[in-house]
Amino acid sequence: MDRRDFLYLVSCGVLGLAVTARAGAARRHWAWINARRDADPADLRRRFAELRAAGIARVLVGGGSAAAYALAREAGLEVHAWMWTLCRGDLMDVLPDCYAVSREGKSTRDHPPYVPYYRFLCPSRPEVAAHLEQQVTELAANDDLAGVHLDYVRYPDVILPRGLWDKYGLVQDRELPEFDFCYCDTCRAAFAAETGSDVAALADPTASAAWRQFRWERVTTLVNRLAAAVHDGDKQITAAVFPTPTLARRLVRQDWPRWNLDAVLPMVYHGFYEQDVAWIESAVREGVVALAGARPLHAGLYLPHLPTDADLAQAVAGALRAGAESVALFGGVRDLTGFEAG
Repeated sequence: MDRRDFLYLVSCGVLGLAVTARAGAARRHWAWINARRDADPADLRRRFAELRAAGIARVLVGGGSAAAYALAREAGLEVHAWMWTLCRGDLMDVLPDCYAVSREGKSTRDHPPYVPYYRFLCPSRPEVAAHLEQQVTELAANDDLAGVHLDYVRYPDVILPRGLWDKYGLVQDRELPEFDFCYCDTCRAAFAAETGSDVAALADPTASAAWRQFRWERVTTLVNRLAAAVHDGDKQITAAVFPTPTLARRLVRQDWPRWNLDAVLPMVYHGFYEQDVAWIESAVREGVVALAGARPLHAGLYLPHLPTDADLAQAVAGALRAGAESVALFGGVRDLTGFEAG
């Protein structure tokens, strides 16, 4: 392992970070952090200072707290507002008729798949795009923010990662109708206008390449519209995406190499795919190759699946060796800072 090219994490209390940088250029690593609106400012200051001291340079702050954005910036961190994009149960009163509809004809507003919070908006609805554009425009106007970070910018999982099948008592060896989205009137009409076919009349919609492409385009069009709005505010836009282009297209209809972002943060959470730590390197390499230099990739690492320093060092080294610019930590930063991250 080349010690110039990896972030080395060592034990310090519960978890500590020490950066061994590429000669002459320190890497600027990330962490996903939730900060409640009612959090105590003194506690936030302490925790952001701990992150900065630990070697984290950039934070993706969830919770929508303008006060937290300001305090993170005060601590010397680069701050990005982390927002849930299409998984939005909080908009059921604002956009009640804009939720994705399954092949069974059930809306996620009333029948969320898997878990109660899985209430996904339909990316084809103009009202959805307009509302989200307004939201990111407002965030881009915040002087404490360097950027906006999109999460859940996708359809519900038509197939869950293999490691989650037992948890939900499922065998998803095909695209089951209750998890296959979106068949709302807007999507059906748009698809018919483009192809001359009613998707609901197809003998097997899951076999239609045109229907898969249509949904990739729905999400891509939405992301690129939001990217344009954020760029108009002279801010960066990034997104958390599924670990590889192949898995993202297949499982959640994300064609993320085509998104006009400033960077992507693939969630290369190997444990959910029943893979070993070495898989992280190959997954990152697939993404880097697909991006072909268009934008940087920062590898998202799930700390609960990297329980030892050796595991984490191997994951970071593999990600950087495969071409990731840095890593982003998720799911265990609370052990270091007291934050609820994840």
